Amino acid sequence: MKIAYKPLIFWYFIAAIGGWTGPALAQSPAAETTPPPRAITLDGRYVFDVIDVAAGGDKRGAGVLGNLELTAEGDLGRLVGWRGARVHVHLLSNHGRAMNDFAGTLQGIDNIEVADGRTKLYEAWIEQGFANDRLSLLVGLSDLNADFYQNDAAGLLIAPAFGIGSEFAATGPNGPSIFPSTALTARLNIAVTPSAYLRAAVVDARAGVLGDDDGVDLTMQEGALLIAEGGSTRGGGKLALGLWQYTRRQDDLYAVDLTGAPIRRIARGAYVLLDQRLSGSDARGLSMFVRAGVSDSATTPFRGGFQAGLLANGIIRGRPDGQLSIGVAHALLSSGMKAQLRDAGDRPGAGETGLELTYQDRVAPFLSVQPDVQYIRRAHGSGTARGTLVFGLRIIAAFARR
Repeated sequence: MKIAYKPLIFWYFIAAIGGWTGPALAQSPAAETTPPPRAITLDGRYVFDVIDVAAGGDKRGAGVLGNLELTAEGDLGRLVGWRGARVHVHLLSNHGRAMNDFAGTLQGIDNIEVADGRTKLYEAWIEQGFANDRLSLLVGLSDLNADFYQNDAAGLLIAPAFGIGSEFAATGPNGPSIFPSTALTARLNIAVTPSAYLRAAVVDARAGVLGDDDGVDLTMQEGALLIAEGGSTRGGGKLALGLWQYTRRQDDLYAVDLTGAPIRRIARGAYVLLDQRLSGSDARGLSMFVRAGVSDSATTPFRGGFQAGLLANGIIRGRPDGQLSIGVAHALLSSGMKAQLRDAGDRPGAGETGLELTYQDRVAPFLSVQPDVQYIRRAHGSGTARGTLVFGLRIIAAFARR
């Protein structure tokens, strides 16, 4: 199986970069009008990944992963007369191999990989708008990364570190309220001006949804995660600053007291991000993103890190849906994490760096293909060869009823 995947991934990658990804899609006539939105919109998406750890890592091998998502959103004003409110339900089902066991990286290589594949209720929330939607309140199970620490220009990249900073993603008793499990959330959003916003949320510290072993946590016995972000979207870009902190102390990764129990500390951090179009338009142009985050450095494997990259739209003539992206992600290891690695017989470095190049294009109205290549200089290893080379092919089938 491993031998069969390599030429498939390689030739898809060469073909995509060279400009062939199937027949070009016909463009809609300019005179065609957009129908009014439905009271209930439905979206479905299935992502199928073939991942091959081709060099380095803990071992070589290939495998597949899958991610099915079904989303429904309703306008409660049109449905039941509840003005200014909308409801959102999101189902999720995952399967596949744990390919990072092959790659052996600390930040991961595929953003749909999960430790335990299952079907679950991923999101379920209601949002109420006030003052002509300048103010809104959302309550329910919600993905934190939809509102915080988010960059549009990084959205094409597959490595998990480009979704949310590793120094934040690795926090909390069961991770924060992000993929693959969300948590009960109350989020307030304020449109200060047409181009400036301020949002804040109180989130259950323990993530868990229907379908997880422990289900939804209704007790908040582990405390809460407090997070706030303010920013500006002037000029078609985004500049934002965020702060987060847990209300209850978390275990130190390494330090213990006289009884041998982990010392408990407050986990907190901050991040800053910039997402900016450099040239052209959304349909055909170049955008960039830069962001950096820091943590308390005691309760998480990472004391900080940064990500940066470029996204180019419509770079191949006649392929308006083609997107090319390149990104680099670097995570700085905390002292506790380095001590754990040394105890395990590894030789930890200061940090782990990943480089990713990917291209996506539509080959049919419902189908996209995305070859991908990653090189990761791992933060740990028992020898001198610590680089890992990963080839991937992502196939996306999607539908929408709007």
